[in-house]
Amino acid sequence: MVRWWISSLQIAELFVSSIVHLSYGFYIFSTALARDLLQALADWTFGFGKGRLGSLSYFGGAEKKDVRVLVLITFALSLWYYPEWDEDHPIHFVGHSAGAQVVRVLQQMLAGKAFDGYENTSPNWVLSLTSLSGAFNDTTRTYLDGMQPENGKSIKPVSLLQLCRIGVILYDWFDIQWLKNYYNFGFDHFNLSRRKTGIWGLVNCLLGKTGPFASGDWILPDLTIQGSIRLNAHIQTFSDTYYFSYATKRTRKVMGVTIPSGLLGIRFLLFVRVLQMSQWRYPPDVDPPYKGYRDEDWWDNDGALNTISMTHPRFPVEHPSHFVIKDSECQPLKPGIWYYKIVEGDHILFIINRERACVQFDLIYDSIFERCRKHAFGKKPTLPNQVHQ
Repeated sequence: MVRWWISSLQIAELFVSSIVHLSYGFYIFSTALARDLLQALADWTFGFGKGRLGSLSYFGGAEKKDVRVLVLITFALSLWYYPEWDEDHPIHFVGHSAGAQVVRVLQQMLAGKAFDGYENTSPNWVLSLTSLSGAFNDTTRTYLDGMQPENGKSIKPVSLLQLCRIGVILYDWFDIQWLKNYYNFGFDHFNLSRRKTGIWGLVNCLLGKTGPFASGDWILPDLTIQGSIRLNAHIQTFSDTYYFSYATKRTRKVMGVTIPSGLLGIRFLLFVRVLQMSQWRYPPDVDPPYKGYRDEDWWDNDGALNTISMTHPRFPVEHPSHFVIKDSECQPLKPGIWYYKIVEGDHILFIINRERACVQFDLIYDSIFERCRKHAFGKKPTLPNQVHQ
């Protein structure tokens, strides 16, 4: 009877989580489509808008604040749009969520000269990294959604992540061109299309024998606490790079209990996620992910990431950091130190929909651009009258 009751609760939670995430995905997709409606109707014949969701800006249009801002994701794209990129022409990076950790991996690869044909790369190609809700120590959300807390690598047989995995595989297998032109998961190199793999290819992919989820080389294992520890063990904080992070929080403590900070200003879909994460407890019969782990350290969150994860790299070794209350307290910034602020907001407050954050949106991005301008040079520039001295 008890097992039946627990199973019923788990199925009910899975149903609610599925509805929440499907609704949220539909909201993002429909928002993009609504903004791109005229273009999308014409583009059935003439192609689609720029980006993965038409003309919808991931950063809510913040990139338009400066003419030398590009929204990029890869080393190759960076070189394509900015071919003079090198140690004398470094780049300021701004990353949101897992994107902030991607920049750290990129910088480590630059330090390790990991790119064929580019033997002169160095970590100094990255002048600064600004993180918005960055996933540095990752999130207990992954366990709630279906990652196994025992190892942080495999997925529970019945879970939201299993539904998402199946949905992604079917999306790529059906290979509906107009949909993939509008949003592509980036799995084309696995040749999942029904035209190439057929029914048996789909079966093998669903069984986990082939395809993007057949190994641990995909994002969710890296978003577990264990995954972040494995990743952080190989990523440095570099002494000549400026680091600044904004950690978001949508919780507060009432009589010692962590709860969502209110319904006002937060979407109901994210409210449910904040509530779930604020009540998370690591299974008592499973070894904790690191020595000294405490559930209460991970209860503050923004609906997707835990606030403790967003400030600076902490595990397995804590990197140098400084908590910022007022910007004037830490001027000038010193390289090699993670300066961080904790701001009230959910995980998507500073992206996609500029109107939600109102004035706070402009204040955040204006401060980012101002900080980048103050540290515009990786090296002290040579003035014309200094050339012959």
